[in-house]
Amino acid sequence: MTGNASAPEILHTALAWLKQNHQVALITVAKTWGSSPRPVGSMLLVREDGRHLGSVSGGCIEEDLLNRYCNGEFAQQPLTELKYGVTSEQAHRFGLPCGGSLKLVLENLIDQAWLKNILATIEQTELIYRQINLTNGEVTLLPANVDAEFSYANGYMQQVFGPTWQLLLIGAGHLSHYVAQIGLMLGYQVIVCDPRETYSDNWQLPGTELIRIMPDDAVKQLISHKRGIVVTLTHDPKLDDMALWEALQSPAFYIGALGSKRSSDSRRQRLQKLGVSLEQLARLHAPVGLDIGSHTPAEIAVAVMAEITAMRNGINL
Repeated sequence: MTGNASAPEILHTALAWLKQNHQVALITVAKTWGSSPRPVGSMLLVREDGRHLGSVSGGCIEEDLLNRYCNGEFAQQPLTELKYGVTSEQAHRFGLPCGGSLKLVLENLIDQAWLKNILATIEQTELIYRQINLTNGEVTLLPANVDAEFSYANGYMQQVFGPTWQLLLIGAGHLSHYVAQIGLMLGYQVIVCDPRETYSDNWQLPGTELIRIMPDDAVKQLISHKRGIVVTLTHDPKLDDMALWEALQSPAFYIGALGSKRSSDSRRQRLQKLGVSLEQLARLHAPVGLDIGSHTPAEIAVAVMAEITAMRNGINL
């Protein structure tokens, strides 16, 4: 099965396998040292016949884990902590980058209740903490906020489920559809705002929320935290400019606007006339996205989400 799976997909699959009376284990990357193929919080789901979903490394660790799990090595304990890449020999054997090692938590899943609760919460686009007692494997579910992060300390592992990042797209056109698709794949809560009936009436993308209010009102209502992202894609200054004006006053992590260099320069002049300072304008990414020679809507969407991803990963381009 695929190694590229979202958290909801892994949890849905875990629930389905448990209902089919399979033996199922969830393996989570709890801590990394040095270079690591997968970040903390990455998950791998395995069952007794070797079927699996997700990934905790580039592949070699998965093979070892599957062999050990299918041979019953972890069957006697509700939870097992494992470490890979401690020695240079082990790092080489499992294909870890130079100096890399990782700590894994393997849980034998039995209870379906917490899976159902988390999935119901995700469907409501809300956040939830899953806290695991590393001594006895006991699971506790707690409310979470947008600043919640994965943690592994003091005898507990806490995972955050739900859309911790919010992507607000202004405009429900063709390009927004592609940007929204990628955003969903990356785990964003995607909200599309367009008061124009000719566009909003045709919006059909499961997993996204469509709102028909004015874009500046949408920004004011929704972007109140540092994990909010605003991208204007309408090409209509009457809609884009006021949304950008509002976004530049907000704590939004990223603010971008579609357009050519010339139109972007004109937009900056208009925003200055509206009272936006040069310091605030410096936050605006316009033209939006990385310069990768994009022409088609799909290519532009890749460029937009690539730039946002780079910024989230602390890469200065």
